[in-house]
Amino acid sequence: MDGRSQELLEFPQIRSRLAALTAFAPSRRLAEAIEPSPEPLAVRRWLDETDEARDLLARRPDLGVGGAHDISTVVLRAKRGGRLSGQELLQVLETLVSAGRLSDALRDERPPQLRELGRSIKALPQLRAKLEGAIDPNGEILDSASPALGGLRRAVRVAYERLRTRLEAIVHGELGSALQEPIITLRNGRYVVPVRADAKGRVKGIVHDQSGSGQTLFIEPLVVVELGNAWREAQLAAQAEEERILDELSGLVAAQADGLDETLAALATFDFWLARGRLAGEMDAIRAETTKGDDVELLSARHPGLTGKVVAIDLRLGTDFRALVITGPNTGGKTVALRTLGLLSLMHQSGLHIPAATGSRLPVFKDVFADIGDEQSIAQSLSTFSGHMRSIVRIVDAAGPGCLVLLDELGAGTDPTEGSALAQALLDHFIAAGALVAATTHYPELKAYAHNEAQAENASVEFDVETLSPTYRLLIGLPGTSQAFNIAMRLGLPETLVDDARSRLGRAQAEFEQTLVSIKETQQTTEAALARAAEAEERARIARHEAEEERRSARRERAAAADTARAEAQRALAQVQAEIGAARELLARASLTEVNLEKSATLLDERLSALAGETAVQEAAAEPAPAPIEVGATVRSRDGWRGTVAEIDHDTATIAAGTMKIKVPLSELELISGRVTELPTETIRPQPHRVIPTSLDLRGARVEEALEQMESYLDSAAVAGAPRLTVIHGHGSGALRDALRNRLSTHPLVKKWRAGERGEGGDGATIVEL
Repeated sequence: MDGRSQELLEFPQIRSRLAALTAFAPSRRLAEAIEPSPEPLAVRRWLDETDEARDLLARRPDLGVGGAHDISTVVLRAKRGGRLSGQELLQVLETLVSAGRLSDALRDERPPQLRELGRSIKALPQLRAKLEGAIDPNGEILDSASPALGGLRRAVRVAYERLRTRLEAIVHGELGSALQEPIITLRNGRYVVPVRADAKGRVKGIVHDQSGSGQTLFIEPLVVVELGNAWREAQLAAQAEEERILDELSGLVAAQADGLDETLAALATFDFWLARGRLAGEMDAIRAETTKGDDVELLSARHPGLTGKVVAIDLRLGTDFRALVITGPNTGGKTVALRTLGLLSLMHQSGLHIPAATGSRLPVFKDVFADIGDEQSIAQSLSTFSGHMRSIVRIVDAAGPGCLVLLDELGAGTDPTEGSALAQALLDHFIAAGALVAATTHYPELKAYAHNEAQAENASVEFDVETLSPTYRLLIGLPGTSQAFNIAMRLGLPETLVDDARSRLGRAQAEFEQTLVSIKETQQTTEAALARAAEAEERARIARHEAEEERRSARRERAAAADTARAEAQRALAQVQAEIGAARELLARASLTEVNLEKSATLLDERLSALAGETAVQEAAAEPAPAPIEVGATVRSRDGWRGTVAEIDHDTATIAAGTMKIKVPLSELELISGRVTELPTETIRPQPHRVIPTSLDLRGARVEEALEQMESYLDSAAVAGAPRLTVIHGHGSGALRDALRNRLSTHPLVKKWRAGERGEGGDGATIVEL
């Protein structure tokens, strides 16, 4: 997309803010290279990424790529056969540790983009384990990095101790008087002592250096030369082993170069997403809805570059008109409105959230062009007008359908008559080309153009004449005035001069300006009335809500009372059922006579009847639920409508009031009168119990006949409440027994069955529990 326009709209500042929120160099490079895209699919995917990153930051603010390094150059050198240092290998290790931690964190994430990104991270556990076993947290090679290294380093320490001990004996013993100072120092990698020049004959050895004055010679005594050689040989052996280990580890890094590059790219991408999420939170931004057409609607939009108390603007374009002409006084916010529209469009198409209110909508423009600011150039002999024209010529050649064109001070810098005519021609051209265009101007001719052209609309920025300060509010549908006369008077210009200036305006111009003032006053009055109406509507809504809450509370109290009554009835019923169970136990033991059983059943029947009467009295005490609303009922709505229900469709009723019919939700209707059919209530009472035999003998019966008799027996036993039965079928061939038991296994009245035990008939009988 057009790079020059991105600079004019200050998109590079957004890149810088985004880059400052990244954690390391690779993601910073991604942020600095972010570009808006004209492809809707790419924009949608980027916005999804920002959504998921912002949600992740809200849930897990501590998650990031901490510890990762830019190892791209390190990996490249390893691929080319170079030897990596311990510090560089430590950077690779710390990057792998960070990658492993992030991979584990993203493995269980549900958002698809994050989950896919987590799968692209290569943990490389073998390389990580090898590095952890060879490099310490300071980047030094561990003794355990190889079987030989520990022993070689111990040999170095032993040789050093021998050398040092012998030198200490020389310094503090036999040659102490020949030394300049009793110290041991290092010259050219060899340990030496400082000998006075006049005493050099007393110390046999190798001279490695002398002081600047020549008074001190640094001599390695001959008696320690062999010890020094042994120490140096041990050092070289250890160094060779360390270099071999570094070469081996560098080769492992080179072998995993592709996986490391992929992991580094995934870490950079993740951190880049997080930076976009942090920027959205920092700006209190939202995801704008992406429209399929050219509709633009910005609600409470704020320019990201403004600080302090920022006045948000509402702006729309493309729905009813394709050109917006913004007028008003200087410093009133006209140019800021253009920049806000252009910059937020570029941010949206870069996958960034925009500082605006929920409900804002933006299309995906094919390109965004802007001519904003003073384009004059002394070096190129360009005036203000020429500079603007050079930029506009470029835009005219490139802008077409699906483009956004932003023009500041259109037609300015030349003769007003010619400039306004040229501006109108340009607006016509961009509308005909299918682009959306927003332009600022002071020309009254363009105000008239926007008023008369069907595809254009006026807009203005507010200015408070009393305080001589802009309010920065953008008013769509109303052209603005420059307020030059009022500002001049407030600043102290004599009234006579201002009146003289007004008299020089043409009559049509003066009437036009006066009409604008009148329209603005009318609009302000209308807005105030609408605000009062909205406030009254809100008060009414709150009152309705409180009344509904009171009704719901009363219903809850009635329901609670009914539940309490039912619970008490259930407890009493449980006691009666316990008595019935006791009677059945007696029956099962065959110790209850028929006379006593009938007497018990009658007593229980009377107690159940009394219990049913108590329950009916308790339920009658509770207020009945509202009767259902049916067709033909007379009802009243919350808003005061009263009429007869003509039709009911799901949750909505049609009310007939005279010749008018209105549809109202059933939940908002109150029944005044109507005939509701009451269903008869039947009291179900237990039937007198019948005595049945505790066993059924089916020996000698055919299978079909036996199954039919057992079915009837089970039904009668269940009605009588018998807990356990015995079915006698004999041994025989087993066919009758198997048929009966198969049926018992699936019978709905049977809890379980078992073969008879000794004394119960054995396998010739089946004991059944109902």
